[in-house]
Amino acid sequence: LDELCRLHEMAPPVIKETVVWVEDADKVNSWNAEVDRLKGLLGAEMQATIDAKKALAKAELRNEKLARLLGVQEIKNKTLQDSVKRMEEKASDLEAENRMLRQAVASIPSVKSPSSENHRAHDLQATPLNEKTTNGAIKPMIVDRNGDIHDDDNAELPASNDAEAEKQQQELLIKCISEDLGFSTGRPIAAYLIYRCLVHWRSFEEDRTTVFDRIIQKISAAIEARDSNEKLAYWLSNSCTLLLLLQRTLKTSGSAASARQRRRTSSLNSPKENQAPGHPERSVSDGRLVGALTDISQVEAKYPALAFKQQLTALLEKVYGVIRHDLKKELSSLLGLCIQAPRTFVVSPRGTGSQGTDMAQQASMAHWQSIIKILTNSLNVLKSNYVPPFLICKLFTQVFSFINVQLFNSLLLRRECCSFSNGEYVKAGLDELEHWCHWLTEEYAGSSWDELKHIRQAVTLLILEEKHSKSLKEITDDFCPALSMQQLYRISTMYCDDKFGTLGIPSDVVASMRAKMIGGSSSPSVQDDINSFLLDDDFSIPFSVDDIARLMVHVDIADMDLPPLIQEKNGSPFEA
Repeated sequence: LDELCRLHEMAPPVIKETVVWVEDADKVNSWNAEVDRLKGLLGAEMQATIDAKKALAKAELRNEKLARLLGVQEIKNKTLQDSVKRMEEKASDLEAENRMLRQAVASIPSVKSPSSENHRAHDLQATPLNEKTTNGAIKPMIVDRNGDIHDDDNAELPASNDAEAEKQQQELLIKCISEDLGFSTGRPIAAYLIYRCLVHWRSFEEDRTTVFDRIIQKISAAIEARDSNEKLAYWLSNSCTLLLLLQRTLKTSGSAASARQRRRTSSLNSPKENQAPGHPERSVSDGRLVGALTDISQVEAKYPALAFKQQLTALLEKVYGVIRHDLKKELSSLLGLCIQAPRTFVVSPRGTGSQGTDMAQQASMAHWQSIIKILTNSLNVLKSNYVPPFLICKLFTQVFSFINVQLFNSLLLRRECCSFSNGEYVKAGLDELEHWCHWLTEEYAGSSWDELKHIRQAVTLLILEEKHSKSLKEITDDFCPALSMQQLYRISTMYCDDKFGTLGIPSDVVASMRAKMIGGSSSPSVQDDINSFLLDDDFSIPFSVDDIARLMVHVDIADMDLPPLIQEKNGSPFEA
């Protein structure tokens, strides 16, 4: 049985199976088309994913940039809010002051014509230090050791001549401040003399007086003359000191306590001193031009005093602006010569320069040395007239900002200046300015050196070695953080190495600069935004009356000497 089974299995099948493949061409083609379509969709999805990732990366970069800008804007916003708050406080003070001024103007009666004042002034000038009596005779006046002006027979002045005597005292004050009174232990005598006279005459509490207008006219005339920088610096020092004294003395709104203090102070003198000029019972400040000042409290200022303070502030700003303008004008012609290296300029390695090379380099730096000389002369003039250090610091800070603007704008506007050798020349000149700032000390220099950051960083880019290996991030973060993308693009496209012939900024970095300019542009015209690479000069007044009161040191007027014109008049000596 087993054998039969084995034979059966070995026997070939009676019917042989044959596999027949049936091919449906249409179906195969449709499937192939579907596969191709799916492949296309997959490729499109992959491309869309890649594009989305690129867009996401750009969006993240833009968001990061916007976040940085937002942080900067938040800081600026906080600064502006603080400024607005201070301005609102000042506006409130000014509104109260103006309200008082309007009330004072409404209550002021008609004043005498200028012609009559000029006529009386002419009479007083014709007979200085003398006073007319009721019968027309002339009585000589004597200035005693305490600065008192009185008759030789010590007779009391009639009430009808009070205004005449006060006018004569004003004439003597105007005559004094017309001269250069100089300084006493670093303090301007004219400012202190004016202040002491006004306090002694109680002019700040007068509803009507002409002394303020006469002082302003005399100072304005001296400023308009502009004989020399010495005269401007002299009045800058005097007006600043006088304004400080007014700021610490005058107040626009008082309290009951201050009123009581003022009444206590008034009770020490004759009550008649508070009456209007020309009043029959009002004395003329005891006949003294300058009284002793031991303890002066604040007083509530009337309209003439407040107007005088405003006019003096305007004069101070004008003098400062004139000095700044003259200094900038003197530097402008030299700055135009300092932006391009002369042919004789040679930079030699330290310690290897010959004597001839050093002489040639010194000759090529003559323009920079002239700038240093002008700055030093201006500093000496200001210091010799005891201009407050903070004002000198403000002045030089703005002047250095002007130097930065002039040099930087000239560099970006002249292609021939964007070269390696020219960068070395400007760098050598900036080193001279840096040494001068260190010599000047921080008290007078302040942030002057920092104001040159644009031209300093532009020069750094010009003389940077291996520019072709630097990335945009390195340039913006490490070498030129203060420069905008427009300014970097401008320098990079105009640069040429005229000394070694090396490569400049890589083309892909320049392309990235342009892309960032266009991508970050907020201007309606992209081209206008690309060309906005120039800097603007600062013409503002960088200080306020509050700054003067806060930054100037305490002033002492108790031991100030009287000027010679009070001690001597018309060749006749008097004791002061």
